[in-house]
Amino acid sequence: MSDEQDRLFTAVDALLEQAAAPLPTPAERKRLREAASLSQEQIAQALDVRRETVTGWESGRTEPRPPKRAAYVRLLEGLAERFPDPGSPAGPGSQLPAAPAPHPLPPQPAAPRPPAPAQPAEATEEPRTPRVHTPAVATPRRAAAPRPAARGPVARKPAAGAPAAPRPADARRAAPDDRFVHGPLAVVDGDGVAYCLGGVVLDCPLTDLPALVDWTLAESGLGAPRLHRSGKDADPLIVLTASAAGRLGLPVELEDRRGLRLPDGHPAVRGLVAARWKLTQRGFGPWARVYRAAEGTRRSCVQFAVLPWGALDTRAWGPADELHPAEVARLLGTYATRVHTPCGSTAVTGLELMTALRPPTRAVKDPATGGWVSAPMPGSLTRAVECAPPEAPDGHPSVAALYPRFHRRTPDQVLEEEAHQWARPLTDAECTKPYVVGIDVNMAFAAAANRLTVGLSEPVHVHRPDFDPKLPGSWLVDLSRIDFDERLPNPFTPHGGRPEGPAWYATPTVAYAAELGCPVTPIEAYVRREHGPYLDAWYTRLRDAYIATMADLGVVPGMPEDRFLAAMATCRENDPVAAGVLGAIKATVKGGIGKLRERPRSGGWRPGEPWPALARPTWRPDIRAAVIANARVNMHRKMLTLATAADLHPVAVLSDCAVYASDGPSPLDFLPHRDGKPLPGGFRIGVSPGMVKHEGTQSVLWAEGLTEQYGPDVNIARHIKTGSVSGQDDGE
Repeated sequence: MSDEQDRLFTAVDALLEQAAAPLPTPAERKRLREAASLSQEQIAQALDVRRETVTGWESGRTEPRPPKRAAYVRLLEGLAERFPDPGSPAGPGSQLPAAPAPHPLPPQPAAPRPPAPAQPAEATEEPRTPRVHTPAVATPRRAAAPRPAARGPVARKPAAGAPAAPRPADARRAAPDDRFVHGPLAVVDGDGVAYCLGGVVLDCPLTDLPALVDWTLAESGLGAPRLHRSGKDADPLIVLTASAAGRLGLPVELEDRRGLRLPDGHPAVRGLVAARWKLTQRGFGPWARVYRAAEGTRRSCVQFAVLPWGALDTRAWGPADELHPAEVARLLGTYATRVHTPCGSTAVTGLELMTALRPPTRAVKDPATGGWVSAPMPGSLTRAVECAPPEAPDGHPSVAALYPRFHRRTPDQVLEEEAHQWARPLTDAECTKPYVVGIDVNMAFAAAANRLTVGLSEPVHVHRPDFDPKLPGSWLVDLSRIDFDERLPNPFTPHGGRPEGPAWYATPTVAYAAELGCPVTPIEAYVRREHGPYLDAWYTRLRDAYIATMADLGVVPGMPEDRFLAAMATCRENDPVAAGVLGAIKATVKGGIGKLRERPRSGGWRPGEPWPALARPTWRPDIRAAVIANARVNMHRKMLTLATAADLHPVAVLSDCAVYASDGPSPLDFLPHRDGKPLPGGFRIGVSPGMVKHEGTQSVLWAEGLTEQYGPDVNIARHIKTGSVSGQDDGE
């Protein structure tokens, strides 16, 4: 064979390898990766691409191109052979997308609940089945059908722009598990009807709590599969309305307002104990867990949420108590499907989601015995570790051992990484503009957690270390000599003023100082040698839940900026239930990060004493500090870009909200563009986490009047949304 022919054949072989081989659907690509417990980072490293590229392939926004495409197809084919889709009609290895899940109930407007009818309103409805408690799964009275007209309002047309059917990712998440055919939870009303996700309605016993627990575990078909193969399935959740609580003998209000629990002598608690059920230390309160000791790998546990006792905080969920039970089921069920089955407040659920996605342990074979034993999970928080003294909050045992009780620690003694609360007077030029406009970063703390390397082990104390931006830790360094324009907040303090000397900072803050070209010479540090992107999976799940819920409200990625702003102005009015889900997702992000440094909650606690949260592997104030620091410097980096490239300076900053003087009432009136595109490195308008939306607009006269009335320390970013001020700004 001639050299020319050999060259041509080689070229043809290369073309055949790079030919456009068929790819599975985006949802199937993600399913295969998760089935193999592979991260997007691992695939990106193997294919020599960025992690965001793999994210685009799995979301369907982009497609792999040669030569990466052939390698990606080869990977997916290998995974499909190992992890066939059990729900695919074409058999193992099929690349056909899974059948879509049943469409949930259409959005319903909130309305006062009419009294329960004595007879079902629909003539075609079957009579209620006898309540015979057998091991069989309960048969739904009605599946994926509208509830009786007498029990709820007329269906509303879906929000404009919202998809008419579940997206592939939602369909995959909602795919029924043989064990959990009726979804993750049920909302039980006083007439013995249990409303489930997707319009399913079941009959359940309301004679007493033990009978309801037995029905839930033996017949209801409620629960949710684990989010990680080494994790555990989510326990079924029973949500009790006021009428259902009354039928079970529970009081309308809890007398114990401090402990928020029934007394141990209450008949409902005694009935559970008599039936050999146990309660956790928090007892039977707004969120209760009823369980028996596990038998092998089988768990017997039911969660309860009591609505009249304030189980759903209106600040996170909206006015859930005003919704029909079927709408409450849609609210909580959608959240459970996209995020996690609620197991307490949104903060508690946010923390539980971290553990569910990255369990602390896994099963491994003991080489000595050949049996399975529990071992630490690589990349997870596997055990509780002591925090460094500067990372500890006031009252912590390590602080009490170092300082007198009423000592107030200075910045060189405590790590104080908090969000910005900063404002300044308007300049003369800014006062000539008619408006002040606020922009708000979407899911700012979630975006800051993305790809953030955090410590996984205990801190190691070092003196005079060389700063390493890839090493998580707390660093004592002097950043007070760095100058910034007075029209910008200083990124190294929460109040936005210049530091007065050496202070403790998390790695993202010190790395930003180095990025700005400032000399960084740490005096000492507490570093963590073992580290990793612990929060990546947490961010990805919450991001997907946020994007899917915004799509339910008619706001989708890729919308033109003017259409996006118009849709955001009215989206929450389209569907109150979806708006409640959105609020809960946001609260899960902030609350979950806050729970990493949970403070004492018991009334009997004294400074210097340990509190229960310290025993958790997820009590990590250093991780909280790193996330907040990263969010703050991300915000400052964009503000600095606008100041440098467009001479635009904020007049107030509050956490993830920045206020600018503007010639018009819209963010489009002041945010700079180049060639029709947003300024690179600046704020971008859009729905994705890290992008911004319109927070509010007021007049410059309003801003000046606020300053005159409450003084120069008032932060107009706090009031830009509504324009109303209930009292003097106190930073709380």
